[in-house]
Amino acid sequence: MNLLYNSTRNTEKKVTASEAVLKGLAEDGGLFVPEYIPKLDVTMDELKTMSYQETAYAVMKQFLTDYTEEELKHCISSAYDEKFDTEVIAPLVKVGDTYHLELFHGATIAFKDMALSILPHLMTTAAKKNHVTKDIVILTATSGDTGKAALAGFADVPGTKIIVFYPKGGVSRIQELQMVTQKGGNTSVVAIHGNFDNAQNGVKAIFEDRELEQELADKGYQFSSANSINIGRLVPQVVYYVYAYAKLLENEEIAPGEEINVTVPTGNFGNILAAYYAKQMGVPIAKLICASNENKVLFDFFQTGVYDRNREFKLTSSPSMDILISSNLERLIYTIAGQDAAKDAELMTQLKENGVYEITDQMREKLNDFAGGFATEEECSAAIRRTYETTGYVMDTHTAVAASVCADYRRKSGDEKKCLVASTASPYKFIHSVMTAIDEKYASADEFQLIDELSRISQTDVPRAVEEIRSAPIRHHRECDADTMKDTVKEILGV
Repeated sequence: MNLLYNSTRNTEKKVTASEAVLKGLAEDGGLFVPEYIPKLDVTMDELKTMSYQETAYAVMKQFLTDYTEEELKHCISSAYDEKFDTEVIAPLVKVGDTYHLELFHGATIAFKDMALSILPHLMTTAAKKNHVTKDIVILTATSGDTGKAALAGFADVPGTKIIVFYPKGGVSRIQELQMVTQKGGNTSVVAIHGNFDNAQNGVKAIFEDRELEQELADKGYQFSSANSINIGRLVPQVVYYVYAYAKLLENEEIAPGEEINVTVPTGNFGNILAAYYAKQMGVPIAKLICASNENKVLFDFFQTGVYDRNREFKLTSSPSMDILISSNLERLIYTIAGQDAAKDAELMTQLKENGVYEITDQMREKLNDFAGGFATEEECSAAIRRTYETTGYVMDTHTAVAASVCADYRRKSGDEKKCLVASTASPYKFIHSVMTAIDEKYASADEFQLIDELSRISQTDVPRAVEEIRSAPIRHHRECDADTMKDTVKEILGV
């Protein structure tokens, strides 16, 4: 049966999965959602013996129903190959009394690789299926990780160009170097003078600009997105939660049917939404614990039912979560509103115009799957240090936010279910913050001096992605103000 997609703001117009992947964002500014969340058609007993690639097919075929078996399997095998530095793609590691799902073994050492390795293949396949003749321009705002992962995925892919905007001074030095050293004749990287929300709002405004859309069409271009608003990003993320549960079962860490809790560090809400979709597909997940840093707009939302971005924006040591507008939350809002597109559109208009909205009591009752928590900078550092001292395991700052929130939730709730922590980035990516948390003596050291020291104390190999940027030349120097992003795009494309 063909699963169709509609906008969170309009249920009338339906598109296929491949059309949703191609468009990225619906014309009305809404996000594409499936008409319903499909169920897994394989048992956990079958899943526990499957490879990551086989699991990916079992999950993705349920969502991407207009891709043929041959097309989907080709996309999966092209994505999950030797670009990853472990054969299992997403290793599961027991750390103390939790299980860390390591999602950072791809080309850019962050969890975004899990989806952005396959998105270019899904998109170019979709373009052929839909007889697209224009070049696809991938336009993306990044808080640090999406940008590099998208650049790596789309570099020199025929028929595509990619433009990435990131906040100057709002990403780690290694994140910035990964982007500005990116090769590829079709890649452009722009630092904006502002924060991630400015970049994200600018990209959304460009997507909604119909006049610009026509100008681009006349020049043979059409926009699409590699941000987590694209359903082609979200569906591959569902896979690793299904895979993780099956592996816990295979390793006899849990009994058949045993419920687990899942803790996810999140800013844009995509990664935890994928876990929510996995639960709806039939994975025995009890609580979805949403872990925020000091930009705790999501924590406050789960506590009060009020989403309010009118607050001080804080730069933290977990910059990929330094976000005040969590775009993917709209998909959850649409779901808990009973798939009421008019209600969703009303709330999103309030957010755009006033920076705040409040959900109804009936909607709040449907949030029981979720628990919210946040970690301060001090708590994040303490979690890194404590985990290293007790287990020898070194985690990055984002994973530390999740680990801290997970421990806090267990302490306060008395919930003793086994917990999976989404480990979203390599400690090498945020090396200065990580090493300083372990020992203050590293505070004055240069990031690149610390690479070999981290390798020594953690007994891990320096990732290829880090080795490559030690001596790579800077290729991208462009900067712009937040209000000139549209002009910058036109200049890059020669429109």
